[in-house]
Parts: sequence; C-alpha cells; structure tokens
Amino acid sequence: MERGRDREPSATGAIEAARAALLVIDAQNWVMDEANRPPRPEFYAAARETVIPNIARLIAAARAAGAEVVYTVMENATRDGRDRSLDYKLSGFFIAKGSRDARVIDALAPGDDELVIPKTSSSLFNSTNFEYLMRNIGIDTIIAAGFLTDQCVDHTLRDGADRGFYMICARDACMADTHARHEAALRAFGGYCRTETTDSLLAALTRSEERRVGKECRSRWSPYH
Repeated sequence: MERGRDREPSATGAIEAARAALLVIDAQNWVMDEANRPPRPEFYAAARETVIPNIARLIAAARAAGAEVVYTVMENATRDGRDRSLDYKLSGFFIAKGSRDARVIDALAPGDDELVIPKTSSSLFNSTNFEYLMRNIGIDTIIAAGFLTDQCVDHTLRDGADRGFYMICARDACMADTHARHEAALRAFGGYCRTETTDSLLAALTRSEERRVGKECRSRWSPYH
C-alpha cells in the first residue's frame, strides 16, 4: 500500500521563491546569430518578439522575489572541444571556450553573482554539477525557459523530473525551430512537468514575495512592543 506521505506532493502547489530557480537555457549569442546560422525564420521572429522579452520579465520577477536565477550555455571546456558529448560532435556544435558565441545575450545579461554554467550536452544535468549546486542552495523547483523547446529544454525537464525536482516549463518563454515543433514538444513532455505561461509565473512569484514579506512583518511584530 502506498505511504500516505507519498500522496501529499502536488505538482500544482504554490511556488516558494526561496526554493525555486529560474533556469535560462542557451540564450546565447551563438544561438541568436541569425546571419551565420541556418535559416529558421519562425524561430528568430518568435525569439525576438516574444520569448526573449518574456524571459526578461521572468528574470526581473525572480530577482525581485528572491528566487535563484541560473543560466546555462553551450561552451567547450577545452580549446579543441574534445570534451563535447558525441551528440554535439555529430551535430557540429563547437562553441569555443571564452568566446562571444558562448556568452549570454546582452538583453538577458546575468547579474554579477548569478550562476552561468557551461554545458556540452543537451541536458545540463548530464555534463555539469548543476544538481549538486541546486541541492546545496536548497532548490527543489526549477522553472525552465530558453532554447530549444524540443531539444535542450525537453531533456532538462525530463532529467530534472527523474532526479526529484518539481519542473516547470514557461511555455511562452521557450521556442523550437518552428511553432509546430514547439507545440509538439510541449505535448510530448507534459507528463514530466507543470506548464505555465509567463503571466501565470509572474503572478505566482509575486504571491511568493507577498507571503515572504508578510511572514517577516509578523515575525517583527509583538503585542508587547
């Protein structure tokens, strides 16, 4: 018989900012280099007009609420890229260590004390110490945003769910090469995560901040003062 406490977790519960991280995936110059990358007009239009502005809103809200903001970028750990996954080698993904291509785009620039984690695999769980860092910080909820919905976002959501994190996909803050692929990915990994919009996440983070402020006020108030 199933233990009672194993029936208690809920995928739709309130987001507690102190235990949440916004993970911005592959929002880097290499991905947005339209002039030197294969044509994908739907992707670039959606990224510029919707996704990047929504990620910026989420970053601002996460910072205001006290949630962790974490970035991951594709970047070689070695000069010749020998450390890359076989998938990256087969795909021709070579993002030089320390290069402009490896940097987060200016519109979503990291803060001076925010983590930027280089990876050489689709899911950063497989090629970085991301899980170790999140456990140390006390994170149990990860909000994923960025690129691409059906590749690195997909792998990260599934891996995080298997590792015991509450995974959330910001559906309008990520994108695939086409809208059709984006929507297909959302349907495919839906069982591994909670899917929210940017607006619903902003509201949830605001409520978390209000709860935190309320607790602080109550802890400072005393009828004997």
